[in-house]
Amino acid sequence: MRLADHEARARLGAHDHAILCTVHAERGVDAVPVAYAVDDDGFVGVPVDQVKPKASLRLQRERNLEADPRATLLVEHWDRGDWSRLWWVRAELRWQGGTAAGPAAALADRAAALAGRLARRYPQYQDQPFARVLVLRIVRVTGWAAAER
Repeated sequence: MRLADHEARARLGAHDHAILCTVHAERGVDAVPVAYAVDDDGFVGVPVDQVKPKASLRLQRERNLEADPRATLLVEHWDRGDWSRLWWVRAELRWQGGTAAGPAAALADRAAALAGRLARRYPQYQDQPFARVLVLRIVRVTGWAAAER
């Protein structure tokens, strides 16, 4: 059954990890698992952290977003033994970096607020070990569930 907008947003906000999909110019979809936080105004923060090992803090997802600001965040619940508990939510996003994002101060404030949410949500982030937080605006959410909650 299709989820109502408010239910899809609630599940998106309550889940603790997702798959972020961006578009690579040559390969097509680039999908990576991410931690994230959602604010009450419909923005998503995805951290570029200094906790997990990385070859570089300049991630491919950022280069992809610079070339094409569209992204998708997919969360899902799988229950191998009880398919009546299956559900998924897909958020269509638009990256807020670059010149189209509006005033730089407002974007910095939004990123800082999302960093705070990430710090409260994940113990590993309590000291906000972020190189930066990517800010994406939710354009649309859709979702499906096998049964009502």
